[in-house]
Order: sequence, then C-alpha cells, then structure tokens
Amino acid sequence: MATTASPNTVPGVSILRPLKGLDTNLYENLESTFQQEYPNFEIIFSVADENDQALDVVRELMRVYPMVDAKISIGEEVVGVNPKVNNLMRPYRNAANDILWVIDSGVMASPGTLARSVDALGRPSNYMLGSGKRIGVVHHVPFAHVSGAGYVGSQIEEAFLNTNHAKMYIALNATAVESCVVGKSNIYRRSDLERVNGSMKPHADLGAQPDTPLTTRKGLAAFGKYLAEDNCIAAAMWHELDLRHDLSCDVAHNAVGHMTLADYVWRRVRWIRVRKHMVLAATLLEPFTESVVAVHFGAFMWVDLDVYASLAGYPLPAASRWRFIGGWITRELLALPIFMLAIFGNEIVWRGTTYEVLQNGEAKAVGGRSTSRWWNLRADDYEPISADPS
Repeated sequence: MATTASPNTVPGVSILRPLKGLDTNLYENLESTFQQEYPNFEIIFSVADENDQALDVVRELMRVYPMVDAKISIGEEVVGVNPKVNNLMRPYRNAANDILWVIDSGVMASPGTLARSVDALGRPSNYMLGSGKRIGVVHHVPFAHVSGAGYVGSQIEEAFLNTNHAKMYIALNATAVESCVVGKSNIYRRSDLERVNGSMKPHADLGAQPDTPLTTRKGLAAFGKYLAEDNCIAAAMWHELDLRHDLSCDVAHNAVGHMTLADYVWRRVRWIRVRKHMVLAATLLEPFTESVVAVHFGAFMWVDLDVYASLAGYPLPAASRWRFIGGWITRELLALPIFMLAIFGNEIVWRGTTYEVLQNGEAKAVGGRSTSRWWNLRADDYEPISADPS
C-alpha cells in the first residue's frame, strides 16, 4: 500500500540506528531498514568511533541499496552517562524529518512496519482510559530468535522475552494505566521530545518554578542522565504532555546471540536494579506475578505458549518445543533468586562500564572493583545499549 503512494503525500521519517560493534545478525537487521515499504524516509547510522566494525556492514548495504537515502554519522556528543543518547545526539539534531524511528542494531523489522507505525502515530488513542488523546509514541513488542545453536542463557532469554515479558508488556499497554515502553523500536516526533524535560510533571505545574537544570534542559539531551532513557522519554510524553502510546501490531524481531547462564542472570539483575529506582512499587510486586509464587506451572505455561503463538503467528514448532519449554522452566525457577540478588544492590556493569544507579533513577559511572566484578563483566552480551529495563 505505502509503496504506491507519492513521497509528497506521506510524512517524512528519519530512521536513527545507533551502532556499536558487530551485533548478532547485524547485516540482516540493518538491511530490513533499507527494505521498508514506505516512500519517504532517510536512514542515519551513528557510531561513536570512526573505526567501529559496524561501519563496514553499513557501507556494504549502502552500496547494495544506492536508491535509499542513507547517511553515516561519526562521533558522539556527551550529554550524560548514557552512551546511546550520546551516540544519538548528532543524528537527532541533523535529522531532516520531525518523525523519528529509533531502532536498535539488534532489531529486524518487517517491510510494512514503518508504514503501519506512521499510520498509528497519526491516529488518536482508542484506549479504555484516555480515549481520544493524541499518540506520542508508537512502539513494538520484542520477539526473540536464537541465532544458531546458542547457549543455555540464549534459550532462557528467548523464552523470557517471548512469554513472560511479552505477556506483561502487552497487558500493561492494553490497560494503559501507566507508561510502559522499551527502547528496541520506538517512533515519536522530535517536536514532542523537544517539549519535555524529564520532570514527569505536567507543564502547567512547572510554570511557577524557577529555572533549574531540570526544567531548562529539554529534548533528547535531558535524558542522557538515565540508563533507561527509552522508558523515561515515553513516560515524560505521557505525564508532561498528556500523550498516549500505541503498541503496534508489528513485533521487533530480536536476534539473541550467544549468552551464557551468567550473562542472562546479570542482564536481569541489571535491569531490575535500574527499574526499582524508577517504579519501585511495580518492581516490588513483580515476584507475585511469577508461577512459582502462584504454584501453578501448568496454567502459566499454557498462557505463555499462547502468547508465543500470538506473537509468532504460529504455535511453537515441534522441532524446538522441548528446548523452548526447558528454557521456560529454567526461567521460572530462576526468577525469584535473581530478584533477591538484584533488589539489594545498586551497581551494574553495562558494556564494560560500571554504573551506580541513584535513588532518582539517574546513574553515574563509577570506578574500582566490586566483589561481583568477575561475574558482572560477563554481562556484556549481544544486547544493544538500549535494552528493556524489564
């Protein structure tokens, strides 16, 4: 449908893809952006280092698809501790269009994703709560695929993302009582982002306050102090601008690389520690949503496998059934021990850098060695720097 439209009849979109290194399935992930069935878009690939290995993949794709308006942005602008935000600042400012699609390097999108997402962005919300409010963010639920044989951590991660995580993510967005967005694939307007500052307060409530760094810094730069900038941006649009979100019918296909069991454990620890300083009440309630607490494995498995089939469009294949179920059972048994490990700490390691998560949800880089550093360093897995805080 979108391929027959004139570029002048649809809004332009700037696709921003921050890159760092050779993520799993990188060529196919980036190629899916070139293959979008939409007549008016540009792609900006950004790297912090001119010697980044991802550039060879990008240049090859630009050679294969010369008709696509694709550019490379090299160099970061440091506005905070979040390396993804620093990497995005230049393409964010230089983008030719107001509508931005920020999509991680680990994500592959089907050809019609952009067209359907732009259409959703232009419609009012139809949620039970807040019906008729303008859509500020269109996002996509992740759907994981294990690349190759993988490791045990890869199997657990695939089971987690495609069942428990997807189930809770869809449910929270269906009820729409609060913002719930991960940053693997999000579409929003730069003009909206330029109006928010991360205070999470309606603009009318800020009118009488004196200017402070919190209230004067706006746009993407205001979120460089958070590791979960994706969730914070969406929450700011929800609370400050009274906009709503639309969970697209498309999924963000996420290729899971080689993850050991330790990789999986410390990845989950990392995001529980981030999330507890942002939504403490919801984090503390999380254990009560687990099958181990409910003591009903069978019902939970039935629901989770139905969630998988809904996302995939087909039931769990027989060839991978027992492998997947084994990963699911292991995930369920590990959920509470991981939660207890995570809830009593504030330090995380993310792509080789150690951070301390502060009480207000911000983060600061720290030095030195922790007692768990040997294990934490193994958490530098396939995942792009903007991952699900769930």
